[in-house]
Amino acid sequence: MFNTISDDLIKIGLTLALSFLIGLEREEHHSDRSSTSYAFGGVRAYPVIGLCGYLAARLFGDQLIALALVFATFGAMLWLSYRKKLELSSLAGMTSEISGLLTFLLGALIFRGAFWVATAITVITLLLLELKTGLERLAKKIEPAEIYTFTRFLLLSAVILPIVPNESFTEFAFNPHKIWLIVVAISGLSYISYGIGRFLGAGRGVLLSALLGGLYSSTFTTVILAKRSRLDPSSPRVYVGSMLVASGLMYFRVIALLTLFNKELANKVAMPFIALGVLSCILGVIWAYSKSKPHSTMVTQKDEGNHNPLELKAAAIFAFLFVFMTILTASVAHWLGNGGVLGLAFLSGVSDVDPFIMSLSQSAGHETALEIAASAIVVATASNNLIKGVYAFGFSSGVVRRQSAIALGLLAIFGLGALFFI
Repeated sequence: MFNTISDDLIKIGLTLALSFLIGLEREEHHSDRSSTSYAFGGVRAYPVIGLCGYLAARLFGDQLIALALVFATFGAMLWLSYRKKLELSSLAGMTSEISGLLTFLLGALIFRGAFWVATAITVITLLLLELKTGLERLAKKIEPAEIYTFTRFLLLSAVILPIVPNESFTEFAFNPHKIWLIVVAISGLSYISYGIGRFLGAGRGVLLSALLGGLYSSTFTTVILAKRSRLDPSSPRVYVGSMLVASGLMYFRVIALLTLFNKELANKVAMPFIALGVLSCILGVIWAYSKSKPHSTMVTQKDEGNHNPLELKAAAIFAFLFVFMTILTASVAHWLGNGGVLGLAFLSGVSDVDPFIMSLSQSAGHETALEIAASAIVVATASNNLIKGVYAFGFSSGVVRRQSAIALGLLAIFGLGALFFI
């Protein structure tokens, strides 16, 4: 059927259809105004503007200067319309006039055969126009600090990352692009949990706090929950189970990061880590729900430490730690052999294991044997669970102290069992 219809007829029909939809939305919007107020455009004006854009593009073709002059003429006419609005109200918006300019460009796009682009832009425009009330409410809820946080994430990922050199330097084969990519990946994962936490707001359940915190830092979450349990002794099982869940999520976090940067290494530890993560989370949830009410006990954002994970200082520190651990791991492997790497893995569990694990993801299969790197990751995660048990024992009290130390200690022992599968 399309072969028997001229291209111009199809393009004119699409121009009228898309322009009419925008005009219809503006007409409905204007119907809410009083009869004495001024409003620009409706179901007739917008299709005509779309046709003008199509005709101008057809007449001038590739002469973009001439097309730009016609577009500027329409812009001047719409400016007169906006001035009329300002005479009647100092708070007048210019959404209708901007939509008119957009409709003109839609006609030009359709003439050039960009059907998908024109349709997508029309749909997005209609959504933005129709969702005005909801978007304005959302804007009021979002704090300026949150916009600043997202801007910093874009700075890390979309501005700095593309300009970092993607080549290796020194005998350790440092690749600045890969180093910063690791920083972006970990910051992005942390930002997701941070964003979910901010969206859900303060006063959420302890168990949910552990789910979010475990994606960010299970060690930090364990310390926070242990301290909080002192102030809320009524539900000790909730806190013990939540610590176990946060530690279980650490295994999924490690698998996700390794998959991004070294799939062979990720495959080595995937099955035992998935089993450990699932087992830890299931047992943690069961323990938290048994004889307890996990959602009745609350943790505030301040207590949970749900702070901004995208500080540039923190990113720079992580990059430094990653480089340091890479040099240290390579040196230990060279001078002390495999035993030295495993010993370093045990020591790395005292704090954040991410720099050590990420350094292994870069050296595994090259400077460090794949099996040794996988074994070192198992030792590091088990050591980290053991240290979290020590932290929980030191910062909590009563039943939580005993149960959390036993639970995390057993998780560390079972974690070492993953060595038999490598």
